[in-house]
Amino acid sequence: MKMSTTALLEELKNKTGEHLHYARTLLLKPENELNFRISADSWSVLECLEHLNRYGNFYIPEISQRISSSKTNSKADLKPGILGDYFAKSMLPKEKLNKMKTFKTMNPIHHQLNTAVVNEFIKQQEQLLDLLEKARSVDLGKTKTSISISKLITLKLGDTFRFVIYHNARHIVQAENVLKNI
Repeated sequence: MKMSTTALLEELKNKTGEHLHYARTLLLKPENELNFRISADSWSVLECLEHLNRYGNFYIPEISQRISSSKTNSKADLKPGILGDYFAKSMLPKEKLNKMKTFKTMNPIHHQLNTAVVNEFIKQQEQLLDLLEKARSVDLGKTKTSISISKLITLKLGDTFRFVIYHNARHIVQAENVLKNI
């Protein structure tokens, strides 16, 4: 199944813009609400964002470096890879979020967090928007990125963007659900 590169980048820019807007509204909330957790083993809003920041710390430099070093020109369509498509789709928020195990290094539970986490997330979303714009000039299928769990596995840049931004969407929904329970 091919997808239009232009349409994909627009969709991802819109989603990232929504995430950025949501994060900015979080700065208006008291810190105790942002640290509230529904149960002892669930994440607070700040923990959701810190988890995303940790992934952003890997993927944003990785994507930036791969775009900068790409020698390919933009193509009209992207054919998602089998693995990349699977990873991306598995991150999409569902009606009832299915729990997934996270790597210990990516799990921020019970860390002392403050609104600096929100500010970092905002900065990362702004960087993602910039990278999505730069990605217009490269082939999203031929430009490859490493993934956070193994440098040996690479995904098409288009799939990596989808994975990262859908993962963000998943945890934004989780954060919204936490705030509904206060």
